[in-house]
Amino acid sequence: MKIQSDKAFLIQLFEAAVKAADPKRALAQALPEPPKGRTIVIGAGKGAAQMAAAFEDLWPGPVEGVVVTRYGYAAPTRTIRVLEASHPVPDAAGIEATKALFAAVENLGADDLVVALICGGGSALLPAPPSGMTLADEAALNECLLASGAPISVMNAIRKQVSRIKGGRLAAAAHPARVVSLVVSDVPGDDPAQVASGPTVPDLVTRQDALDHIAAYGIRLPEIVQRHLEGDTGLAPHPSDPVFKTHEVRVIASATLSLEAAAKTAETLCVPAVILSDAIEGEARDVGQVHAAIAREVRQRGRPFAAPVVILSGGETTVTIRDKCGRGGRNTEFLLAFAHGIQALDITALAADTDGIDGSESNAGAFADGDTWSRIRATGMDPASILAGHDAWTAFDAIGDIFAPGPTGTNVNDFRAILIR
Repeated sequence: MKIQSDKAFLIQLFEAAVKAADPKRALAQALPEPPKGRTIVIGAGKGAAQMAAAFEDLWPGPVEGVVVTRYGYAAPTRTIRVLEASHPVPDAAGIEATKALFAAVENLGADDLVVALICGGGSALLPAPPSGMTLADEAALNECLLASGAPISVMNAIRKQVSRIKGGRLAAAAHPARVVSLVVSDVPGDDPAQVASGPTVPDLVTRQDALDHIAAYGIRLPEIVQRHLEGDTGLAPHPSDPVFKTHEVRVIASATLSLEAAAKTAETLCVPAVILSDAIEGEARDVGQVHAAIAREVRQRGRPFAAPVVILSGGETTVTIRDKCGRGGRNTEFLLAFAHGIQALDITALAADTDGIDGSESNAGAFADGDTWSRIRATGMDPASILAGHDAWTAFDAIGDIFAPGPTGTNVNDFRAILIR
């Protein structure tokens, strides 16, 4: 019974974190001044449809435009078209969505306003291979990056060098219209140029930076992609380019704000809360082991925090695929490694993606406690082998500890909460 109450407590914290990133609430505080001319909305990401619907409700005048989201993530809108495409590997529908976004910003004037609604997941949803490359080449690039174990900042630095839309190119195409980008950040550090690889936000990352990352992480790219990166065609625009002079960028929701909301909720429920960081990166299983070591220290020695306490953290871990891959995602992999380190201790944890989907399955994440490792063993599975095979979903599903709230309509990265009694 206590485990159930602990789970309910952690779900309340997750819901508070998601609510703090609610699109309508966030947009209401960040709307630009209406223009003399037309208002065009463009957007991309897992929460783009919900952002578009909220914008329609809030905007005082006529609005038109198009946004693209992941299959199954659409929301009803009145005048803004919602398109769906594949994530995390791009598909032909993404190509058509990219064309639709470019078409929406054609032939605009200086009195027109383009509002870009950008959130996590937009990179895969907006394929636009450079001249001489195909969708299959861009999909192969994405698969290489996802399997590399590189942090999201590195993956985006490379992606935006192999695109006709990322790295500010979509905003440049809207010139001379004014562009206001309203960004829900899912990246550590909340750099808006990294969210969805910055289709409307240019940055200083160069092609040489991308090549340096490839060398540093030992990423093996398709030959045609490597050749493109070593060339000098199709370079991304520089932030100092005059086409961006009247543009604005506003981060309207982030992991920081969501973790702070979760902490306040915990404290109203009489449980002290501490936030480790909103920008934790690294291999999911390694991050899980470190979090377990901190939780053990608190439970057994009362340091660096005194129990009871809930430890919160955010960011985006990675999973480097080695020999084989089962069913799971970075949050379930984090939790399985975490479970190994807290065996027989009075600790309960939830790790979940705030967009509602973790990896290849339909769950956001899962729960783990001091009995998780032994309960997995009792099913006849070896949790160590499961972890090695990146099959954490199978283990958590077998013991009934999957957390599946469904798509949330927002995305501010991973949410981790560890309750220590």
